Amino acid sequence: MMKSKKKRAPRRESKGDEAGRTRARLLKADQQVDYRDYEFLRKFMTERGKIVPARITGANAKQQRQVKRAIRRARTMGLLP
Repeated sequence: MMKSKKKRAPRRESKGDEAGRTRARLLKADQQVDYRDYEFLRKFMTERGKIVPARITGANAKQQRQVKRAIRRARTMGLLP
């Protein structure tokens, strides 16, 4: 006996930037990130203290690395949890 093929549902289109969803731009193109500005760095963290990914914050790769370094330095200095 041969198994009959199941019909698959049509693929859904992605709901990325094409669907009108925009990312929050927390950093300007030429803005420098400083570890002492802990109020600004809190925008890049969740309530639990995790670093928010770049796809959500809208930062490019270089800016995300700067944010990551600044948050880690601020944690070491005791400015952030």
